Amino acid sequence: MHSLKPQFLNSLTFSTEAVSTLKRLGVYQGKQELYFQQTPETLKSLQDLAIIESSESSNRLEGATAPRKRIEAIVLHSTIPVNRSEQEIAGYRDALTLIHESALKMKLSTDLILQFHSILYQYLPQPGGHWKMADNEIVARNLDGSIRRIRFQPVSAVQTPQSMEALVKNFLQAIQDGHEPLIIIPLMVLDFLCVHPFTDGNGRMARLLTLLSLYQSDHQVGRYISLERIFEESKTTYYETLESSSRDWHDGEHNIFPWASYFWGVLLRAYGEFEGRVGEIRKGRGAKTAQVRQAVTRRTIPFAISDIESDCPGVSRDMVRIVLRQLRDEGEILVQGKGRGAKWIQALKEE
Repeated sequence: MHSLKPQFLNSLTFSTEAVSTLKRLGVYQGKQELYFQQTPETLKSLQDLAIIESSESSNRLEGATAPRKRIEAIVLHSTIPVNRSEQEIAGYRDALTLIHESALKMKLSTDLILQFHSILYQYLPQPGGHWKMADNEIVARNLDGSIRRIRFQPVSAVQTPQSMEALVKNFLQAIQDGHEPLIIIPLMVLDFLCVHPFTDGNGRMARLLTLLSLYQSDHQVGRYISLERIFEESKTTYYETLESSSRDWHDGEHNIFPWASYFWGVLLRAYGEFEGRVGEIRKGRGAKTAQVRQAVTRRTIPFAISDIESDCPGVSRDMVRIVLRQLRDEGEILVQGKGRGAKWIQALKEE
C-alpha cells in the first residue's frame, strides 16, 4: 500500500533526530543477547508478566476489560472465559503464545493474517478470519460511546482483499530490498490500520503484527516487556499520531513521521525497561525496592497490594508492603480504605 510503495519509500528523508533514534535502537538490539543470558526462571517470570500485561492492555484499548486476577487466571490457562471480554482476552493470549513460540517459522501473508484473526475470535460466537463485508470508519467517541467525529475513512470493503495482498507484497519486497525493518514495520502497521480490513479487531491485529514483525527482525524485547501496555499508557499520543500520519494517506501525500517517531519511542522505552528490570533482578533485595517503586509509578488507577505482586515476580508480599509504606511516608501515594479492600492511589502533586 501507499507507505510501502518503492517510490514513496525512496522519497523519505530523515532528520538528524530520527537517525539518532534508529542508531540507539540498533545499540539496544546489539545488547539484547546480554540480557538473554539470565536464568531461565528470571526470563520466564518476565515473559509471563508481559503476556498478562499485553493481553490486558491490548484488549482494554478496545474496551474489553476484566479484573486483573481473572486476566491472570485466563492467561495462565487456569480458568475458562465466561463473557465476551474474557473470550477476547483468551483469544489474544493464544495469538500471543503462537507468536512467542513460532514467529521465526512464519512468513507474513494474507492467509497468516486471516489465521491470526480467526484465533482472536475462536472463543466468541461469531467467527473471525474473513475480511470486512461492509465499509467501516475509524471514529472518535465521546465518553458515553456516541460518535464525536470521523477520524479516517478506510479502504472500501470491495477493495480490501486486493489492498491487503498489495500491503503484504510491498512489505516483503521492502524487506528483501534491504530497507531498515524499523522503518518498514511502523509503515506496514500504519497501512494496515488505514485499510482497516476487518469489521472488528483491527487494533489488536495491528499490535500482533507489530510483535511478529519485530521478532522477525530480531528485536525481541516484546517477549519480555509488554509493548501493548506502553501503547495503552500513552494511548492519547498513540491515537493522535496515527490520525496525523493517516491524513492524506489515500493520495500518498501523508507524513509518516508522527507515527513512526512515536513507534520508535515506544521501543526505546521498552528496551530501557527491559534493561532496568534485568538489572534489578540481578542486584537482589535493593533492586526489589526499585522494582516495586517502578510498578507503582506505572499504575494510573487505584491498585491493591496483589496488583503490585503480580507486576513484580519474585518479590514477597511483605516486601511490597514495606515499599508501599515508604512511598506513603514520602507523600508519593495515599491509601484508601482498610484491610483486604484497601486501595492505593498516586498522590496529587501541587504545581
